[in-house]
Amino acid sequence: MKPYDVLIIGGGPAGLAAAIYASRAGLRYALVEQGFPGGQVLNTSEVDNYPGFPEISGMDLGMKWMEHAQKLGMQQIMEEVTDLEVGEDIKVVRTFGGEYTTKNILFCTGAAPRMLGVPGEDRLRGKGVSYCATCDGAFFRNQKTAVIGGGDTAVSDAIYLSALCQEVFLIHRRDRLRAADYLCKKVQMKENIHILWNSQVREIQGEERVSSLLVSDTEGQEKRLEVAGAFIAVGIQPNSGLLKGKVDTDSAGYILTNDHMETSIRGVYAAGDVRKKFLRQIITAAADGAVAIESIVAAL
Repeated sequence: MKPYDVLIIGGGPAGLAAAIYASRAGLRYALVEQGFPGGQVLNTSEVDNYPGFPEISGMDLGMKWMEHAQKLGMQQIMEEVTDLEVGEDIKVVRTFGGEYTTKNILFCTGAAPRMLGVPGEDRLRGKGVSYCATCDGAFFRNQKTAVIGGGDTAVSDAIYLSALCQEVFLIHRRDRLRAADYLCKKVQMKENIHILWNSQVREIQGEERVSSLLVSDTEGQEKRLEVAGAFIAVGIQPNSGLLKGKVDTDSAGYILTNDHMETSIRGVYAAGDVRKKFLRQIITAAADGAVAIESIVAAL
């Protein structure tokens, strides 16, 4: 079979934007995504910083991207990628379903929530421990929950949960939040959100399900916080494992690219949250995807 011009791996904002641009450029391409395209934005209750779509849900925004790409003829390979060969002019993408050859690879696999790394977290994952408030918040209606973190995601999660839960504890290890100013103001207006400053979770407790958190403050004082759910929002880590040792990355595993989205290997590009960049937002991921495709077009 004739090699593709480009295989786009990952169906988040970067991948879908790339698919739209690849269609418009007349490239022979496919988007390889094992699940439903859209990426982590699908788990976001409300997006209010994407131009032209004020106060749209992440699911609705993701659906609009997918519909746009499909209207332009996007071909999708719904398989999980297991291995990549990137050293030759013709690259090989292996999946559980087959093997595909391509002149270029565009890696748009994004990033995943970072684990807290405390006792009980892994054992109780899916049993009260969650990394997605909009996915699992409804299971804790009228109960007490906690959100761990202090950035935009954590504060947004606490606000979202406050409409469902009896009480929400926002646990942050510093004395001020890192979230955007408007979110900080909004969270402090919610009467059922209680912020625990200078505090860290030491253990997530429970037998069959989460029942409490062991929390300590900077002075070493410990207390047990009775909650039914623990929502962890302490950052993300890149999904760059398939390219580990094959292209240059930083110490955290983010893929290094130039302004054209080119990696250290000719014909391998990266776009979106998986690459090292100053700002990781929906709009910058989409822009990365567009830039990468134009770079590939120029190189063909």
